Amino acid sequence: MESRTISVISGASRGLGRAAAYRLATMPDHLVIATARNPADLAPLCSKLELSGHSLETCRLDVTEDASVGALRDWIAERFGRVDVLINNAGVLLDRYSTSILELPIDTLRATLETNLFGALRVSQALLPLMRASRAGRVVNLASGMGQLAEMEAGAPAYRISKTALNALTRILATEMAEYGIKVNSVCPGWCRTDLGGAEAPRSPEEGIDSVVWLATLPDDGPTGGFFRDRQPIPW
Repeated sequence: MESRTISVISGASRGLGRAAAYRLATMPDHLVIATARNPADLAPLCSKLELSGHSLETCRLDVTEDASVGALRDWIAERFGRVDVLINNAGVLLDRYSTSILELPIDTLRATLETNLFGALRVSQALLPLMRASRAGRVVNLASGMGQLAEMEAGAPAYRISKTALNALTRILATEMAEYGIKVNSVCPGWCRTDLGGAEAPRSPEEGIDSVVWLATLPDDGPTGGFFRDRQPIPW
């Protein structure tokens, strides 16, 4: 039986997912399962880890495909028998900041929700039953301050709606999983220099994932059902 903490990360081939996978894989007693739609895209991450004397497992995962999610679940169940950490990182930004909600194509909203909400739900439904066997289950959903109802503005409406909905998923899962000792939280990593955030963003991916890793490694008395930025709670 694998004694290390088993962490699954979606969308780990670039940006925040890659940074989180690298950080966790270099921590003692952690086994990272890095996933991507094209596993070949994980090669640079694997090479970087090998240079530092570390490694991880890789597996294909398209969060929009039932068969892909099911195959990941079955592979993990057969090989490890449990999941300790799930980081729902895979996400898309398909509408521009200048897009008005009155001009938002419904197909754009549907495609955004398919990845940012339904994808996270699909993966959670598949893997959380395996997390019940964990001694310290942790789920981290990569949300955004752009999804805060308390500070909601115009611009990128599909993305905003998807992240607000993801926060609702966090609250529901946190309540349902409490009896199993599984902690579920949302995190806003801030504006980071990734393919999604752009080159003008003030934060590096490594800075952005600090709170992600913190929530993934919470102690038993850590919070659940919260929304965090820089390790501090923020309004929903």
